[in-house]
Amino acid sequence: MIVNPSASHLRLLFTWRGSILFEVVPQIVGVMAWSVLVVALHQWAPQWCPSFNGAALSLIGIALSVFMGFRNSISYERWWEGRRQFGSVLSNSRQFAREVCLIDDADGAARKRLIDLTIAFAQALIPHLRSGVSAHKAVARLSAADREVYAASRNPPDALLRLITLDLAALQRAGRLGEISFQTLDRTIGELGAAQVACERLRSTPIPLVYRLLLYRTSYVFLLLLPFGYVDSHAWAAPIVAGLITYAFFGLAALAAQLERPFDDHPNGLPIEALADTIEINLRESLGETNLPPLPEPKGHVLM
Repeated sequence: MIVNPSASHLRLLFTWRGSILFEVVPQIVGVMAWSVLVVALHQWAPQWCPSFNGAALSLIGIALSVFMGFRNSISYERWWEGRRQFGSVLSNSRQFAREVCLIDDADGAARKRLIDLTIAFAQALIPHLRSGVSAHKAVARLSAADREVYAASRNPPDALLRLITLDLAALQRAGRLGEISFQTLDRTIGELGAAQVACERLRSTPIPLVYRLLLYRTSYVFLLLLPFGYVDSHAWAAPIVAGLITYAFFGLAALAAQLERPFDDHPNGLPIEALADTIEINLRESLGETNLPPLPEPKGHVLM
């Protein structure tokens, strides 16, 4: 996620990272080159390259803008839902670390194991939701037996939640955890599981492909027809106008495609790795550890 709160207006004008520009350069260059060809043919051989009134194109552009705004709104809602659900993981992890104090645990071993499993759960969500990420942080605080469970599971975060529930049930049977306290802790684990399911739903259920197909096809047709409608009124300025409109249309389309995948590794993605590291630091602090790493900081104005 781009973190640049103090940027001036002039700096924002020339910011490249996260601006989508590099992704849409081929479309901009292609449409501008096509517009130059249309203007040249219209001036040198108007009988082979006629023009028409651009009023109809304006109406198509308005309709296309409305549809594009609808898709971008859906994509942003997915991005914000991902942020809200991972925020729930952060909140419930901290809450669970407070609630484990209800356990009758003289030596603190049971409490440490439960918090270590919670840290592993938060870190395990990262490779589960974002491809290409190592799981070394997820297994760093696990025992050898728990690592085997992690490696054998097709859903490691859920397997870790099961281990937590099994430990809580064992503590209850041993009389070290009361019924009400068990229900309180189990409810928090259920909230963590619900947040995981919501994140999995966002990852595995994209916006229907028909929206993207309709948007891109209509945009290409509109932009290829654009120079014919404005060649008389704009002449050689038509390619510049077409390039600016292409940047706006395809830039918004590319941004929507990124926001649609909030957990992916791109500059506009959610900083889930930083959030998981924050959870680990907070929970290790609850155990009384002092050799804690610093809180995550953006690198090059990007927080991953």
